[in-house]
Amino acid sequence: MTTRLTASIPRAAANFTDLPDLAAERLGGRVLLANDEFFAPKESLLKLAKPVWREDEYTDHGKWMDGWETRRRRDGGTHDWCIIKLGVPGFVHGVTIDTAFFKGNFPEYATIEVVSATSDADVAMLADDSLTKWHLALAKSGLLGDTKNTYAVDGPPPHATHVRLAIYPDGGVARLRVHGEPVFDPSRYWSGTEVDVAAITNGGLVLACSDMFFGNRHNLNQPGRSTHMGDGWETKRRRGPGNDWIVVRLAARGTLRRLEIDTDHFKGNAPASCMVETADVGLAAKSLDVPTDWEPLLPMTTLFPHNRAGFDKLLHEKPVTHVRLSIYPDGGIARLRAFGKT
Repeated sequence: MTTRLTASIPRAAANFTDLPDLAAERLGGRVLLANDEFFAPKESLLKLAKPVWREDEYTDHGKWMDGWETRRRRDGGTHDWCIIKLGVPGFVHGVTIDTAFFKGNFPEYATIEVVSATSDADVAMLADDSLTKWHLALAKSGLLGDTKNTYAVDGPPPHATHVRLAIYPDGGVARLRVHGEPVFDPSRYWSGTEVDVAAITNGGLVLACSDMFFGNRHNLNQPGRSTHMGDGWETKRRRGPGNDWIVVRLAARGTLRRLEIDTDHFKGNAPASCMVETADVGLAAKSLDVPTDWEPLLPMTTLFPHNRAGFDKLLHEKPVTHVRLSIYPDGGIARLRAFGKT
């Protein structure tokens, strides 16, 4: 298997907010350090849940807010900041700076800087500009209060392991989402190790699907078992001919040895059957370009509700870059795993 060295989604070709959040808590994203968090803790920035408002709730420091909020600056400084370790390294295409419920206390402006460092980089070193060279990914940009402020990065998508959010001059941000393209890191594995090359934590990316009315397609390759029915990919009830499908670009090109298809929590709405096909078009292909030529890997197979099934009798052992899971006729899949050798 080989790894990609350059971003493959041209900035103008994609709606970057449709890409996964590389900083997500469930992927291992963490807020490492903030210069101030007097009113509300920095960790809230990466919460998966939508921000909430609690009308009459106060803390010893003031009004309870669901986000990160700094004190009012009185020291003549220019800005506050926090450093985030991405859960999955990758190419950053854009950010959402959500100021939900921050109306009289949101920052006027924000910047985003990135750095590509080791996963265990020292926090003190990251905070020291004389030791770490941060690169500006989003120039100083205006923010609106109680709004999802979305910005594409300036220039080609940079590779990042960490991001630094700066707010000017102070105030509160409810959530930060770092939309990007995950990247496979072969240094994490011994040669010959079996790897789930569909997993987002390894660099897999769900490109497209026929429908995701009830469950987002990016749930399909999240880490761990699903937590509930909404934590999977689910289509609407099909009332006409045909079937639903979903396409995953694998983290690296390689030979698949076994598959796992999990219908966890889907009890009255699991598909009746499925089929898996593969394509080998090279990982330099644009991420949003779905292959057109497919070769069967797993023939039409019966699926059972609320069940995790493994398949190791596959139809070929050719190198592949993409897989397409077709479900018949519709329904929900919690997770898809595609294991190959590095």
